[in-house]
Amino acid sequence: MPQKPPDGSLPPDDGALPAAALAEVTRRPFGVYVHVPYCAARCGYCDFNTYTAADLGGALVSSVGLTTFVDIATGEVRLARTVLGEQELVVSTVFVGGGTPTLLTADDLGRLLRILDDGFGLASDAEITTEANPESVDPAQLEQLRAAGYTRISFGMQSSRPHVLAALDRRHTPGRVPEVMRWARKAGFDQVSLDLIYGAPGESEADWAASLDAAIQLGPDHVSAYALTVEEGTKLSRRVRRGELLEPDDDLLADRYLQADDALCAAGLTSYEVSNWSRGTDTRCRHNLGYWRGDHWWGIGPGAHSHVGGVRWWNVRHPAEYAARLGAGRSPAAAREELDAQARRVERVMLGVRLAEGLAVGELDGPGREATAGLAKSGLVEPGALEFGRVRLTRRGRLLTDTVVRALLPD
Repeated sequence: MPQKPPDGSLPPDDGALPAAALAEVTRRPFGVYVHVPYCAARCGYCDFNTYTAADLGGALVSSVGLTTFVDIATGEVRLARTVLGEQELVVSTVFVGGGTPTLLTADDLGRLLRILDDGFGLASDAEITTEANPESVDPAQLEQLRAAGYTRISFGMQSSRPHVLAALDRRHTPGRVPEVMRWARKAGFDQVSLDLIYGAPGESEADWAASLDAAIQLGPDHVSAYALTVEEGTKLSRRVRRGELLEPDDDLLADRYLQADDALCAAGLTSYEVSNWSRGTDTRCRHNLGYWRGDHWWGIGPGAHSHVGGVRWWNVRHPAEYAARLGAGRSPAAAREELDAQARRVERVMLGVRLAEGLAVGELDGPGREATAGLAKSGLVEPGALEFGRVRLTRRGRLLTDTVVRALLPD
């Protein structure tokens, strides 16, 4: 969730959605994202909507903090149920992100699932994920989370090198990740995922190789690897602007990406989205696939984004304003936009082309279809897939995804 959400129109106080959007809800999977906007400390590269104790007047445990977050969020679950009506609607995926969700107690995180189940009903095979910083969990908490119904956990490893973690302002030590992985496996988690970041200031090719090797040795079911981006307004951007740190260039980031793909694929993980690898189809993140495939989801929490039937909206960002709106019986949505058919098609192309399954050629207009032959000739999309009506990126195409999208969506 970037610091500056897009412009949009003012939503109604009751959060009501157009009838046409509601009519689509049961036609595709429905997920719930919960944004827990609290962190013990802010990482230097992070521009997510998060708050530390210092940001909230000295304590996270407050009337709008950790101890009451689930109670406040319950109001938005009730609002969502009212807005979406009485139609039968089962939640197929839940993703609790942040921030650091595991700053909440395991009891509260379990209670959150019960509230969602009572409000909507969780599918019997629901994928239920929580993110966690390695330093924010212990064995007992992980066992409680698994018993509460969480099936998947994603740890923010980022790097195995102490100096790289320091450059990113991460608080955990490299040895903590193997420890929490063991605890998660012992607790019985069906899937364990690791997040990595490449291109940090001071990270060498050997550092990145060591981080990849360390992650692979832990046997994760899923790995996400993202290039470091220097976001305006972050501590990292200020240090880069002052000349204290160098921003990585695109060529270096491309080399790091190929290095990751080589190592992960050699270890038996397969790329199913540009920045995500899994051991099999059953260990892909179903919740994130819902975003890329244009499914429906309701985002709960300060700054959370939602999408239902071509209507997209985002909540107010500060926890105090979020709580005040729900307390007054109002929707916490700050703004929204209704996507017309063309805008929805553009999004399907932009997101769908990132997936290994590719994009149906039928999603493209005439100029876009004509561009596919040139993209194949340039080695950016697979010629064989085009013969079967799919636009699939080659490995080189994954490095130039934006170039491919511009060709498929000419002005």
